[in-house]
Amino acid sequence: MSKGNSTKITDELYRYMLDHNPPLDAVQRGLVARTYATLPEVAGMQSAEEQGPLLAFLVRLTGARLIVEVGTFTGFSALSMAQALPADGRIIACDVSEEWTAYGREAWEEAGVADRIELRIAPALETLRAMPAEPHIDMAYVDADKESQISYWEELVPRLRPGGLIVTDNTLYHGTVLDESATGSAAGVRAFNDHVAADPRMDSVLLAISDGLTLSRKR
Repeated sequence: MSKGNSTKITDELYRYMLDHNPPLDAVQRGLVARTYATLPEVAGMQSAEEQGPLLAFLVRLTGARLIVEVGTFTGFSALSMAQALPADGRIIACDVSEEWTAYGREAWEEAGVADRIELRIAPALETLRAMPAEPHIDMAYVDADKESQISYWEELVPRLRPGGLIVTDNTLYHGTVLDESATGSAAGVRAFNDHVAADPRMDSVLLAISDGLTLSRKR
């Protein structure tokens, strides 16, 4: 088996990569900084810095107008996607925390995209199951509790338009996906990855971006 390029991502190389990607704007940068300063114990839940420009790129690439986000945390990923939407585009952002998403609400207002983001504070499965059953979603970003990922997937795929995209974060889960005796979140990610790879409705690729990112396009 050939693993191809074996480049190690050092801190210096990571900075080089960021320097050659679209930079975060002042609102994005401020939100990232506030998250780490005020929520240091859980700030690792925030999408990696390079994922903001990537998500924006995918929004533009797919021409998405309706996006569903499962897991919003402090709102960096929703902000990045909303800024890439056309003026009539919309994100339905699902989360259960008023406290964490309050940071996002402030940043969305500051960036002038609050009118593009509809935040629904409720268990995400309830929100998804209340949506129209027919295909109407252009893109989804899933970054929430790992043990429920298959359930989120099964609600999203039927509602995704043909050619629509699901982006799922943390699909390498710090390397614990290699552990066949994994439990909890790691076991959830392992089961999800197998489920996605076997789903004939979707074309999927798992990429070694940040903590693992799976891109899935509906056939």
